[in-house]
Amino acid sequence: MINCLAIDDSPLALELLEKYIGDIGYLRLIKSCTNALEAIEILRKGNVDLIFLDIQMPDITGIDLLKSLKVKPKIIFTTAYPNYALEGFNQNASDYLLKPFSFERFKIAVEKVNRQLQLEKNEESDNEFIFVKSGYETIKIQIKNILYIEALKDYIQIFTKEQKILSLMSMKEILELLPFGEFIRVHRSYIISAGKITKVAPRRIYIGEKEIPIGNIHRDEFAKFLKEKKIK
Repeated sequence: MINCLAIDDSPLALELLEKYIGDIGYLRLIKSCTNALEAIEILRKGNVDLIFLDIQMPDITGIDLLKSLKVKPKIIFTTAYPNYALEGFNQNASDYLLKPFSFERFKIAVEKVNRQLQLEKNEESDNEFIFVKSGYETIKIQIKNILYIEALKDYIQIFTKEQKILSLMSMKEILELLPFGEFIRVHRSYIISAGKITKVAPRRIYIGEKEIPIGNIHRDEFAKFLKEKKIK
C-alpha cells in the first residue's frame, strides 16, 4: 500500500482527490488537509509515501512546504497554475496535474509513482542479505530469494529460488535475522516469506507447489496478517 496525504485549500478539490484515491486499490489516504501547517504535523510522523500537493495556498505554499522537508515523500502537484510547472519539477516532483484533471490522468501519475517506489524497493532488497553457517562454510543469502524455512530437529533448512541450505540454528534465531513483518511463522516447523505466498486454503498455504500447514497456535497470527492485507 502507498500511504497518501492530500493537501489543498479547496474543499472541492480535496473531495475529488479523496474519491480518486479511493478508486485505486493500492492507495491508502492517511489524511486530507486544507493547509500546509496542518500537514506538517502528520509528515513529522514519517509514514507518508506520497503527497498530493496544491501549490498556491495561504500561509505556506506547496513549494515552501516541500523545501522545508528534510525527508521528502513522492510528490504529485495538483494546481490550477501552469506557470509553476518548472519549479515543481525542480523540486523533483513525480508529476504535475493541472486542474481540472480527469481520473485517467490521475491514474497515470499514480502508476508512475508506484513504479518508482517498486524500483527503489527492489534496489534496496538487492542489498539485503544474511549470513548463515552451513557445515564449515558461511553462506550469504539474499533475503528476497528466500521462499520458506523448515525446521529439522536441531537444524533448519532454508529454501531459496536456487538452492536449499542446511544450518545448525533454531527457528527463533533465524527469525530474528529476517525483516520484521516480511516473514511469518505459520507452524512450529515452518517460517514463510509473506511475499511468496501464491495461494491460501483452509489450514494450509502454498508457495508455488509446496504445501505448508498452518499450525493451531499460529492460526490467529496468520489470520491477523490476512486481515491487515485486506484478505477475508
